[in-house]
Amino acid sequence: MTHYQKLLKVSTTGKSFQNITAKIAAIVAESGVKTGLCTLFLRHTSASLVIQENADPDVLIDLANFMAKLVPEGNHYIHDAEGADDMPGHIRTVLTHTSEHIPINNGYLVLGTWQGIYLWEHRQRSQTRELVVHISG
Repeated sequence: MTHYQKLLKVSTTGKSFQNITAKIAAIVAESGVKTGLCTLFLRHTSASLVIQENADPDVLIDLANFMAKLVPEGNHYIHDAEGADDMPGHIRTVLTHTSEHIPINNGYLVLGTWQGIYLWEHRQRSQTRELVVHISG
C-alpha cells in the first residue's frame, strides 16, 4: 500500500467558503494513487471542512446565514479571549467537520457531479489554515 501526505496551507478572507476541490484533486494526481482513499484533516478549531453544492452559490450563502442564526456572535459566551466571534467559531466547528474521507477511483476523487470540497472559515479575520492531505491506496 502506498501512502502520500502533503500539508496544504489555505489563506482565508474571514468568514467565507474556500473551494479547495481543485487543490485536493491536484494532490491526488501527484500522489500517483489510482484506487484508494483521500483523508483530509483540518488542524484548527474554528474552521471546518464541508462537502457541498458547487453549482449554485446561494446554497453557501444560505448555509452561512443558517449557521449565523443557529450560533450567534456576541458577548454572551464565557470564552471570548479573541473577540465576539471566538467561541461561536468553536461551536460551529463542533457542528460540522474537521475531517473528510473521499474515495479515489482511476486517480480521481469520487465526488458527485455537484459536490465541491470547501474550507469554511468561521472567524471574521483572514487566517492561514493548515490542511493535512493523506492519500493511501
